[in-house]
Amino acid sequence: MAKNLVIVESPAKAKTIEKYLGKDFVVKSSVGHIRDLVKKGLGVNTETFEPEYAISEDKKTVVRELKSLAKKSETVWLATDEDREGEAISWHLFEALGLKKENTKRVVYHEITKEAILKAIENPREIDINMVNAQQARRVLDRLVGFELSPVLWKKVKPSLSAGRVQSVAVKMIVEREKEIIAFEPVSSFKVVAHFDVDGKTILKAELAKSMATEGEAEEFLKGCLDAEFNITKLEKKPAKKSSTAPFTTSTLQQEAGRKFGYAVSQTMGVAQKLYEQGHITYMRTDSVSLSDFATGAISDEITKSYGKEYLQVKSYKNKTKGAQEAHEAIRPTDIAVKGSEMDPQFRSLYELIWKRTISSQMSDAQFERTTVKIDISTSEKQLVAKGEVLIFDGFLKVYMEGTDDEQSEEDSNKLLPELTEGETLVLTNMNARQKFSYHPARYTEASLVKKMEENGVGRPSTYAPTISTIQRRTYVEKEDRDGYEREYRSMTIENGEFNSVINKENTGAEKSKLFPTDIGILVSDFLGTYFGGIIDYSFTANIEKEFDEIAAGNKEWKAVIADFYGPFHSTVEETTEKSERVTGLRTLGVDPKTKLNVYARMGRYGAMVQLGETPENDDDPKPKYAGLRKEQSLSSVTFEEALDLFKLPKVVGEFNGKDLKVAIGRFGPYVQSGSLFASIPKGEEPLDVSLDRAIELMEAKILADKEKFINSFDHEAGEIQVLNGRWGPYIKHLKKNYKIPKDDDPKKLTMETAYELIKNPIKPKRGGKKKKK
Repeated sequence: MAKNLVIVESPAKAKTIEKYLGKDFVVKSSVGHIRDLVKKGLGVNTETFEPEYAISEDKKTVVRELKSLAKKSETVWLATDEDREGEAISWHLFEALGLKKENTKRVVYHEITKEAILKAIENPREIDINMVNAQQARRVLDRLVGFELSPVLWKKVKPSLSAGRVQSVAVKMIVEREKEIIAFEPVSSFKVVAHFDVDGKTILKAELAKSMATEGEAEEFLKGCLDAEFNITKLEKKPAKKSSTAPFTTSTLQQEAGRKFGYAVSQTMGVAQKLYEQGHITYMRTDSVSLSDFATGAISDEITKSYGKEYLQVKSYKNKTKGAQEAHEAIRPTDIAVKGSEMDPQFRSLYELIWKRTISSQMSDAQFERTTVKIDISTSEKQLVAKGEVLIFDGFLKVYMEGTDDEQSEEDSNKLLPELTEGETLVLTNMNARQKFSYHPARYTEASLVKKMEENGVGRPSTYAPTISTIQRRTYVEKEDRDGYEREYRSMTIENGEFNSVINKENTGAEKSKLFPTDIGILVSDFLGTYFGGIIDYSFTANIEKEFDEIAAGNKEWKAVIADFYGPFHSTVEETTEKSERVTGLRTLGVDPKTKLNVYARMGRYGAMVQLGETPENDDDPKPKYAGLRKEQSLSSVTFEEALDLFKLPKVVGEFNGKDLKVAIGRFGPYVQSGSLFASIPKGEEPLDVSLDRAIELMEAKILADKEKFINSFDHEAGEIQVLNGRWGPYIKHLKKNYKIPKDDDPKKLTMETAYELIKNPIKPKRGGKKKKK
């Protein structure tokens, strides 16, 4: 048996580290957290704030194995991650495995390289109980908030809801942005652009610095330019520079991977985690932008060797984020000589992005010459301006250019201008005044929400990804693509001595991978804002993070911090439960002309709906009629006319196989139904317009698809076994679970015994990519 047991969180990390340690070391994984607050009850004593922990059901086997190995080892090395969560995992391992201080050592490292691991083993320390307590404080506080707030939401908003301290603040950000967008009134103006013929070969583009406010003003200006003379009155050239950006933090990596690759925040962190565990990058949960002297030296050598001394400009960066931990490093490659071209494609893109950002951070500024040309108009006091830019030295741009979130960037970047001289008279080719509309504040992407959270001190690098995943999983927020709409705009032009004005059309307002609050998300956020405004206040949330930092530094006692919070919070919960009214988001839409009953939009037990008639006060009162909203509709925007249309469904359009054939709308969209058979109505088709012929066509297509899907079924004593065709090929279905069929097996010839054997001993999914050839 090995003398030393090293425990890390992940199997992949264990495999990498085991390569660097000798035969006297065995490296095992805890597979993440091994214990948490008990699931039954609150799990926290509200008088002492002592937490009650239990080993997770799925980790009992792991704990038994680790306990056995620990007893046989002379020294146990706790080598979990260096942040608070990693420190807490080490502490939980110490407690759950019954380890002793005299033969337990804590080691930390910022990267998984042989040098870093051996250095960590040479410099062990004890578990930092202050860091552990900061993590305990976060976990206990989140449990108290979730456990006490969720029942209030069940009673006052809708059953089965849940609340979270940081998640609720993130939802609030999205809801506030949506309300800004709803309240936004677009303002139109006219952008004037002129094109001049220079030397018969080149076109010079110039524009008015300020747009015209009205159509009349723009028309008057253009007509005034029909006989105007245009002269260059000023030609100014100035040097300019652009500096590189700091190396990646967790937040900036998530933002840039979102911009450049369209990655979800969780996807970025999943790939980064694997790159870290394989030893390719430093620790991926950090808010520091600093680099070690060793890293800076290696980067400098690489720049000098690959690009030349003139490209090297050693820089140090400081964090703008409050509470950032400067002792840590930014995210960087562990070996700058590895450029990523040989990596598996699923890792290569993100690694190369990190490599380029790291290298560029120590490269020279890009040097430009910027030219501004001012053009006088003989018939107006206004001036046209042309701008151009020449890249003199590319510097860091040779390697990397940062992305942008600006959706309203200029259509044309600054371009090289032709040779011009002051006093030169220009020949006008054409001038256009195009109607433009101001744009509402942009909805958040996952990446821009992370940026907003970081700016407001909401959460920490380890919480951004789980927070954004949680609010989507709880359906408070949806990430969607939405089609734009058609809009008319006015365009006026002077060309060849003539004025022309036309109305054109454009598509605008399309959204891609944006975060939209759901009706229930808006209701919950508004309710919490009304009764628990202090808890979802940005400054309160940021101050709590500072309190955690103080606990981690040993300056505050964690249970005292929780006690200060819990007293007022618990009182508010009790008062709100007793005194607040149920929240339904009720809107009166109008009066139905046929029944003379009121039409409402409101939240019901099963989701957003419209209601015809009054809610009954007792069993004898007539019951109202209800209809669920469509997926694209919301409580805040559904109109009276749309509500009346919803009451027209379900409608019977005829018969199919002797049963009523009806069109209806359900939780998953519009459908046609006959008895127990359902068929979805394709997106883009209006349910109210579905005819009997079309409904029958959809039904027959569904029956055919079901026939093609079905291969065989067996009536087994353990429950029905089905052999089906799926999107990815044949599979077995049993008790709502799916099982793979070996490629070489003919699914039509599977016996009941063979199928059941595949259920008892399922084929394990393959992990990772292909191995590289040596």
